[in-house]
Amino acid sequence: MSARLAKLEELKRAALEAGSPAAVERQHARGKMTARERLDYLLDDASFQELDMLARHRSQGMGMETTRPYTDGVVTGFGTVDGRRVCVYSQDFTVFGGALGEVHAQKIQKVMDLAMSVGVPVIGINDGGGARIQEGIVSLHSYGGIFHRNVAASGVIPQISVIMGPCAGGAVYSPAMTDFVFMVTDTSHMFITGPEVVRTVTGEQVTLEELGGAMTHATKSGVATYVFEDEKSCLDQVRRLLSFLPSNNLEAAPSTMVAEVSEGDSAPLAQIVPADADQPYDVKLLIAELVDDGDYFEYFPHWAMNLTCGFARLAGRVIGIVANQPSVLAGALDLDSSEKGARFVRTCDAFNVPLLTLVDVPGFLPGTDQEHGGIIRHGAKLLYAYCEATVPRVQLILRKAYGSAYVVMDSKSIGSDLCYAWPSAELSVMGPRAVVDVLHKDELARSSDRTALRERLAQDYAERDANPYLAAERGYIDDVIEPSDTRRILVRAFAMLGSKSEELPRRKHGNVPL
Repeated sequence: MSARLAKLEELKRAALEAGSPAAVERQHARGKMTARERLDYLLDDASFQELDMLARHRSQGMGMETTRPYTDGVVTGFGTVDGRRVCVYSQDFTVFGGALGEVHAQKIQKVMDLAMSVGVPVIGINDGGGARIQEGIVSLHSYGGIFHRNVAASGVIPQISVIMGPCAGGAVYSPAMTDFVFMVTDTSHMFITGPEVVRTVTGEQVTLEELGGAMTHATKSGVATYVFEDEKSCLDQVRRLLSFLPSNNLEAAPSTMVAEVSEGDSAPLAQIVPADADQPYDVKLLIAELVDDGDYFEYFPHWAMNLTCGFARLAGRVIGIVANQPSVLAGALDLDSSEKGARFVRTCDAFNVPLLTLVDVPGFLPGTDQEHGGIIRHGAKLLYAYCEATVPRVQLILRKAYGSAYVVMDSKSIGSDLCYAWPSAELSVMGPRAVVDVLHKDELARSSDRTALRERLAQDYAERDANPYLAAERGYIDDVIEPSDTRRILVRAFAMLGSKSEELPRRKHGNVPL
């Protein structure tokens, strides 16, 4: 038996040291951890249980039969984060450059199947050169098995992709179908075709960072949900994200109940929102005052910043927040913000996270670029997402609520459970000045002081016809509340809605306006 134990120890040591010392040194020289170091940092101490440690490829030709390292370039298994179970895989760039082959893919597929069967999140750390060329069509076929599982797991368990190196070609589509994508500045790259191919085909000169770097995907493409400066900070925030999510779609989001807040504890709120409807402000300052400890974990913080979305806790309950951001494009909805909001709403709905929508929206952004880019179709995505959502939904109108954008931002008419407004709320088909321009066109043309008359008529319209009390009379708003009472009322609203149960009509699936 001792000889067999010695053999086992030898094989496992070989698996633990699958990458050469030189390859490990190069990894560290780039400011990157190894696959195992990343898992050790991410997971609770001593919680990782590895699977398929002794798996090896069985390819022939191109010299592959002479190089058969254990693990086949990916470390898979399960462990815990803050005591909660997760399944994980971490590609090992020190073995075949992390490239995916048949056995490599089978290991990932196996751990994804395990995650789905037991209902726990799956976290994939990507650091590989794409399909393993030596295995040809076999590696491409193997990607399909991963993609199929990404879709099967979508909305069932949280899927988190962490990009910590190259992620190229077909490899990018798995992260793109997961719920959250984390990247690291300078060392993370995602692209379908690299700079050399782009240069050859189009003649365009572009660097790797410009083409597929973390901030490119965080600010332009909308692929990277989060970007952090280094790998440890990135993994710290993966742990933080998990604290807001349930393990699967049949569980409630984790919550810690606290004592109800007293009246008047949100006094600064009224000072954050200017009385002048045209004056910008940072809605995230208001969110920080509303939520527990000011802890707001923003979703896509660098993309479509005219709409802010994120996770927070309200009296210990996890909620998702969608809010217009008046400091960017006056908070108007556009192509990207509509898509960002729709994805966040659907993510929250999939994982039983209640939604709070803070409204201060002047409408949809006008212009030929928006119309030709498909603002109708993109705006419909956000509308569809809200209409489909069955989680508790609360709307609060802070200031402007104009036109169809008011309806889209989770109004009572599309199924919001409880709708509140501050006295400063303005509900109208369009802004008061635009209304005056339409209704008093001739009178303005005859006036000797057109500007003064326009302002007076606009103010009259805002006070008489755009106030929240008309909407309250018809039940479109459930209550007009004082800003200082906001947190207390929201806490009670979500507590009341905690047992909400709603079933959608039976169907294969709806047809989202993609």
